[in-house]
Amino acid sequence: QVQLVESGGGLVQPGGSLRLSCAASGFTLDDYAIGWFRQAPGKEREGVACIDSSDDSLYYADSVMGRFTISRDNAKNTVYLQMNSLKPEDTAVYYCAADDNPSYLRAGVAAHAGYEYDYWGQGTQVTVSS
Repeated sequence: QVQLVESGGGLVQPGGSLRLSCAASGFTLDDYAIGWFRQAPGKEREGVACIDSSDDSLYYADSVMGRFTISRDNAKNTVYLQMNSLKPEDTAVYYCAADDNPSYLRAGVAAHAGYEYDYWGQGTQVTVSS
């Protein structure tokens, strides 16, 4: 079965950390650019970060720059989003997406728009609250 599966979400206090995972099955992630998006209740989808497939170049939204780190482990066919110094405004469902066109995926992340990428995960809830 070809799919992306996110995990690692949960409840964390402000200032805490979480690491989200985006695991692929049925295809090889290193052939794809990967992006993380998030959507809070009543808000538009927001692009968070992405990593290229060819040179692993990175992009971060201003709202998470310096706090979040995206990385990939090709041996595990998994991409990670390390989230530090979490704030209540980071509360959202986090989704990962994969596309074989890095420019197209990066454009969507930068525009905070969820385009029709090759694959989407089902999402994982992150709640930052005391």
